[in-house]
Amino acid sequence: MLLKRIQLGLIHAAVAMTLVPINSTLNRVMIKELSISAALVAVLASLPYLFSPIQVFIGSYSDRHPILGLRRTPYILAGLLLCVLGVAISPQVAFLMAQNFLLGLLAGVFAFGLWGMGYNLSAVSYLSLASELSGGNERGKTIAVMWFMMIVSIIMTAIGLSRMVDPYTPQALIRAFGYVAASALTLGLLGLIKLEPQSAPHFSPIFADENSAITANEEVRKRGDEKGRTVAENYSIKQMSAAITANPAARTFFIYLLLLLAAILGQDVLLEPFGAEAFNMSVTQTTRITSIWGTFVLVAILIAGVLEGRVAKKTVAQIGNIGALAGFVVIVVSGAAHSRGIFYTGVTLLGLGTGLSTVANLSLMFDFTVPGMTGLYIGAWGFSNALSRLAGSILGGVMRDVVNQATGSALSGYLVVFTLEALMLLAAAVMLTRLDIQKFKKGVEEPSFAEKVALAAE
Repeated sequence: MLLKRIQLGLIHAAVAMTLVPINSTLNRVMIKELSISAALVAVLASLPYLFSPIQVFIGSYSDRHPILGLRRTPYILAGLLLCVLGVAISPQVAFLMAQNFLLGLLAGVFAFGLWGMGYNLSAVSYLSLASELSGGNERGKTIAVMWFMMIVSIIMTAIGLSRMVDPYTPQALIRAFGYVAASALTLGLLGLIKLEPQSAPHFSPIFADENSAITANEEVRKRGDEKGRTVAENYSIKQMSAAITANPAARTFFIYLLLLLAAILGQDVLLEPFGAEAFNMSVTQTTRITSIWGTFVLVAILIAGVLEGRVAKKTVAQIGNIGALAGFVVIVVSGAAHSRGIFYTGVTLLGLGTGLSTVANLSLMFDFTVPGMTGLYIGAWGFSNALSRLAGSILGGVMRDVVNQATGSALSGYLVVFTLEALMLLAAAVMLTRLDIQKFKKGVEEPSFAEKVALAAE
């Protein structure tokens, strides 16, 4: 099983690698060097999260439509190819957008759309495969290994990219993106080799009547559940929303979660361009910000593991929230003081706060889960995560552009956005103090630390 876990980790790392060039390098080049609207860049970079509801359909479709006896591998491969192709052509699209906006915009929607669709197609498929291969008891450990390999791949990709674009030229950027795409494809293909066992088709609609088809599908669902599959993919967004809104405490918690995640994750598109505007950092230097952030997120996850069972989860979550809040405050101060040293301190605090807050708040989520509906709430977590990223990124991009137009200062736009995100975190921290956890802890099975990290990865 160790080999299969490593292979699954390679696939997860490969897909994650394709996010790094766009979220840590291309966004900065488009906003700073090419003077493209931050709001537009945020929308393009957020397409994976905009398309995330399609994961419900993809998971269900792959269940019923195996290809050559494989239910996951063909869909993972298709998604990986789309990711790689989208990333490989995205720099050319960005330069085209600067020269011919309308044509470039159409090409941009196509390229980033390929990447976004590929991300969702591959992610839901390899997470389902991880659950099926691991079984219920080992699922958390498997995806925790995948998550660890993903964070390491993000750090290494950011470091490699920063070196390949030093010194920065459009040709160097295009070449670097090509190398990342080729590396991601290679790792993904290595991960797929003999990973999924072939199985016979679950039923043939040509030779089976409607009742037998339904029976066969039910048996497939049961077998999947026995293997530890995440059943959340079988729930619709409407069902997940209804379950949350029907429970006042859960509704309050998910509002808190949306506010928190939109603040923490909404900085993805703007942090590197801010470094360029505030401190005149090169493309190489701003690309390394991702590796610094990722390193301290990983450190925070390890700290959270040590604190597990020793410190109240609500306390750990609040420490993470305040840490991220302090990170944003320090980043704002760094911009006003024009100090790189203070800026790096802010990035460090933001990484530590993000790691602690993510795992601890996932743990809190189980305290607001109705017994017997765990899968439904896991699905709701995935939906809220995607919605938060989408809302936070677009809000940040729009606010940056609006303030920039009003004041004529790009730096002021970033400072206003980071201040707003700090205020959102403050509001979330206040909401957390008012959440009564003990009142709703009735028969909820506490997940292991590995399972919490697994949910963070999903």
